[in-house]
Amino acid sequence: MHISLLALRRLALDEVWWLVSPQNPLKPAGGMAPFAARLEGAAKIAAPHRRIVVSDIEIRLGASYTTDTLTKLRRRFPRRRFVWLIGGDNLAQLPRWRRWQAIFAMAPIAVFDRPGSSLRALAGVAAHRFARARISPSAAHRLAEMDPPAWVYFHARLDPRSATQIRAEQTTPSTEERPPELTAIATTVATLAPRPRRTNRTAELLRRILASLDDSKAEEVVTVDLAGKTSIADHMVIASGRSSRQVAAMTEHLADALAGRFRIAIEGKAQGDWVLIDAGDVIVHLFRPEIRAHYNLEKMWGAAFPDAEAAGQ
Repeated sequence: MHISLLALRRLALDEVWWLVSPQNPLKPAGGMAPFAARLEGAAKIAAPHRRIVVSDIEIRLGASYTTDTLTKLRRRFPRRRFVWLIGGDNLAQLPRWRRWQAIFAMAPIAVFDRPGSSLRALAGVAAHRFARARISPSAAHRLAEMDPPAWVYFHARLDPRSATQIRAEQTTPSTEERPPELTAIATTVATLAPRPRRTNRTAELLRRILASLDDSKAEEVVTVDLAGKTSIADHMVIASGRSSRQVAAMTEHLADALAGRFRIAIEGKAQGDWVLIDAGDVIVHLFRPEIRAHYNLEKMWGAAFPDAEAAGQ
């Protein structure tokens, strides 16, 4: 639902179709509800939104793979223009899919960020293979009219929940007698609310990060204020190092500066091209200059939140 509402707004779509899948070939069937029950549950959730259409057409088409589904949809609806909606985690694993490169030739693709997936997705094989076909989020309202290959990546508000997690919660006894689908909706809405600014602790965290980057001779340090606009963090800090060695050194220096006071998670340190440091209220991206120019996170986040202010430090 979260991605569907974003897609309707950002892509100027007429409708979003939910194709309830008979079975994902990459996921085990164990723990999955029967198809009829999943179709009925999806229809109940989507009922208040007239532009979200829940369909069993995939099972009627006899399609199990995305390439088969897109091929048959285009044949059945030759006058429709389709955009395929996926999460960033699927972009990262796309090379495991059947005839995955053909998918880019069948329909424009809109990719929505998922927690912990942006680094793997944008640095992955699929993103690099079709890098020239990627468009800016500011042009996404024209995506449906573009000839494939064409794709966009949205750094939008994140929803940390997953289908696997929701299924697990539904099978766990609860003291509240509420329909499982309503529980899922209520919890999801709660997670999407903008996080309150944690002034004192966040300010100290941001100060330590900027001081560490200054000590490490980081270049072109930019801070993006995200408070009240997204649940991912209050601030994003983007900085460059002249080489992979300097990026790695900046990462170590920053980890030492935050050790014992703040809990952090680090991705990409081994390569030193793009390091993501998740410190909770502040997300830090450290790049080599050419990698930073390629991904241009400042511009992407500015397009996602037009009223966000990016200030150089």
